[in-house]
Amino acid sequence: MHALIEFAGKQYKVEEGSSIRVPRVQGKVGSKVSIDKILYIDDGKKKTVGTPLVNCAKIYGEITSHGRGKKVVVFKFKRRKGYQNKNTHRQDFTTLKVGKLSVVKKQGTAKKPSANASKKTEDDKGPVIKVSPKTASRKTVAKKSSATKKDKE
Repeated sequence: MHALIEFAGKQYKVEEGSSIRVPRVQGKVGSKVSIDKILYIDDGKKKTVGTPLVNCAKIYGEITSHGRGKKVVVFKFKRRKGYQNKNTHRQDFTTLKVGKLSVVKKQGTAKKPSANASKKTEDDKGPVIKVSPKTASRKTVAKKSSATKKDKE
């Protein structure tokens, strides 16, 4: 069983028991983390694609360690201008161990048929909703009287 999740703005493919390296998460080592944003689930028999997320699914994980990545050198320069700037940084990360995937089915989420559901089309494409055309209310605008110069005098 594997899933595609979104965590901290990035997407990861995870399996039960696997470890992933994500940007730094606040929490102590050993604390639990729940991931709600699941985009895709494949359990071997059934594949579920979310629109955009899979409803009622959660993945629980555990923080195993915190650390810092390799040093990244940022070097800026402009040719023939004598401008050079060198900076370095190390990105913080957290290692998560992925636990079990749980899919909870909500009870009482079945849609009740509406009054219009009994009216079907010939092809049984779904309920037909009759919409009456809107009658636009016409506003009467007072026309300016065409008074000539002679009428005014």
